[in-house]
Amino acid sequence: MYKRGGTYYFTYSTGDTHFLAYATGDNPYGPFKYRGHFLLPVQGWTTHHSIVDWGGKTWLFYADNQLSGKNHLRNVKVTEMHFNADGTIQPIDPFVP
Repeated sequence: MYKRGGTYYFTYSTGDTHFLAYATGDNPYGPFKYRGHFLLPVQGWTTHHSIVDWGGKTWLFYADNQLSGKNHLRNVKVTEMHFNADGTIQPIDPFVP
């Protein structure tokens, strides 16, 4: 769960389809409205993530196996997240720096 302003973002991995998806609501207990994917598929089995505000920006930390090519040897990546005026998350391509 991530809170930005008055909006709660319920974010989760879609497992073997390799996306990160999210839903938003104005209460941490819901209801939530599904908003779609915000991280395109990564290389590897799945990805797990954290969202952190630091230095006046919002950062997405996630994992994939792009460096090793082996599912059990994942590496951590970090990229800045960007939001649209309506609060939706701009999609992130894990292969674009």
